[in-house]
Formats: sequence, C-alpha cells, structure tokens
Amino acid sequence: MKILIVGNLGYIGPSVVNQLRKTHPDAELIGFDIGYFAHCLTNANFIPEVKVDAQVYGDIRKFPEKLLEGVDAIIDLAAISNDPMSFEFEEVTLDINYRAAVSLAKLAKKNGVKSFVFASSCSVYGFAADGDRKEGDQVNPLTAYARSKILAEAELEPLASDNFIITCNRFATACGWTNRLRLDLVLNDFVAGALINKEISILSDGTPWRPMINTKDMARALDWGITRKKENGGNFLIVNTGSNDWNNRILALAEATGQVIPGVKISVNPDAPPDKRSYRANFDLFKKLAPNHQPVEDLLSTVTDIRDNLVAMGFNDPNYRSSQLIRLKVIDRLKKLGHLNNNLEWTL
Repeated sequence: MKILIVGNLGYIGPSVVNQLRKTHPDAELIGFDIGYFAHCLTNANFIPEVKVDAQVYGDIRKFPEKLLEGVDAIIDLAAISNDPMSFEFEEVTLDINYRAAVSLAKLAKKNGVKSFVFASSCSVYGFAADGDRKEGDQVNPLTAYARSKILAEAELEPLASDNFIITCNRFATACGWTNRLRLDLVLNDFVAGALINKEISILSDGTPWRPMINTKDMARALDWGITRKKENGGNFLIVNTGSNDWNNRILALAEATGQVIPGVKISVNPDAPPDKRSYRANFDLFKKLAPNHQPVEDLLSTVTDIRDNLVAMGFNDPNYRSSQLIRLKVIDRLKKLGHLNNNLEWTL
C-alpha cells in the first residue's frame, strides 16, 4: 500500500505518521508539505519524518501530478489552519484549503487513487445554541477557515465513485501533544498558561461549548478513512469525528487543567459578549461506522501529556504567544524576513 500524506509537517502530521507506520508497517509512506512549520520541533529526539519513506517539499497549489504514480490513498491535512490566520490570509486560505484540495482530488481520481481523506472541521457549525449538531444539520461558518472546509466538501462530493472513496472527517477541535506543538489551540494554551503564569484567563464567561479531540485519536480516524469500504458509509461520507464525551464547556477545560497543575487561578469575564463560536457536535455516526477507531484518549491524560512534555523541553517562555509555537507568528516572521510573499509562496 502506498499512502500520501499531504501537509504532514504540521501539528497533526507526526501523530498521523506514527499511526500509519504502526498499523501499516509495510506501507510506503510519502510526505508532501510546503514546509512552513518543518522547523517548529518540540521535545523531539528525532525528526518525525524518519518514519516516512520519502519527504517531498512542495506547494499543494502546484501539486506535481507525477507524485501520484502508484498511490493507493491520500490524506489531505494541508491547510491554513486556524481562524486568525484565515482572517489575515483569506484568499490564500480558500486557495489551499478549498481549491487546491479539490484539484488534488481530481488529479488523484484521474491517476487511479482509491481513497481520499479530507481533514474537515466541526467549526463549520459556528454558533449553535440549540442542541448537538449532526452531519445533516445546517452549517453556520463564521470564518474563512470554516467556509473553506464547507466549499471543499461540496465540490468533493460529486467526485466520489465506486472506485474513488472520499471521506471528510469533520474533526472536533484538536488538542494534545505532538513533536510540532501548537499553543494557539484552546486546551494547549491553557496548559502553557498554567505552567508559566499559574493562571488561566478565559476571555469569555466560560460557558461556550467546544468539542475536542486528541491528535492521536485524529490519526486513528484518518487511518480508518483510508481503509473504509463503500459499504460502510457510501462512496462519499461527511462524518463528525470525535466523542460525545469530549463535548466540554471552555470553563471545564480550564478546570481539568487545574486538576493536573494545582494552584492555578482560573478567571472568567462575566461581562464578555456571547462567544461567536459555541457548539456541541453529535458523534453517533462515527461511533456506528468506526467502532474500532473510537477516541481512546481522555481529557486529564491529554493535559498531563502536554504538561510533561513542556516541562521536559524546559518550557519557560512567558511570551509564548509571540513564539514559534503560535502558527501565525511563524508565518509573520517568515514574511518579515522576506522568505514568503503575500500569497505565502516561498521566495527563496
């Protein structure tokens, strides 16, 4: 089996490569990434990509078709990956997350790839105060990032066929440790703040809902996606990916962090306007279709793992929100140095 992981040099990539190497030890794993964050290693004893058979550097917007020769399955992780980045680079977000993803899928189908797995997001539900959102419910995208995922899903659907199975995993909000850690994700940020400042300041009143998923469980779900048969969900599938047990209010995430890191002061802003992003997701379909690939990580062990690895790497930066652990800061620095242009293309 030959598996292509597009966007493997980001936050989720190390977990995905670990999972695929474990469950498909004889597979040929190929990584493809533009390399924005390749240098952002955290507590790594070795480069995670030693576990792939080949690492190719390139831009998904100019994908080399020859790389698809003999490929059986593709996992597309490539994305401008959070709301602040998509706000600053809206058109680039649509190009990478949507147009390039659809173009890659078309090339994949043309070249005989059998399975295409697209990393989508539950953020498409935006603000939803009236119950757990299921896959067929109305979406309410609040950012370019969320819009890009909906647009991609819509144009991927007609490409699916008996010989080209497409799975769109609408993931809960990512969290947990990897060797390319991001601290611009809510739970990860809470753990860092608790370690550095012994304080977690929640900008809202703490009541917004947010489903979460550990990157290790994301990797298990993506592994399921590349091996899924059409009899199990159809030629095209959109599926909320996570666990009903991981629907949490923001305050509960802070409190769980305080259980693992004692003495942390938690404050909320009772006068804050309603958070524009608050939703619960229903994960019953994923549980039905993928019973052997359900999330196994829990909230407290995830916080503990982040804490232990941050301590092990000697993390002590009070200005971490301006560091390379924040993806937008990395991009801004590369632009300032003249290494990237306004379209986030390398100028080297």
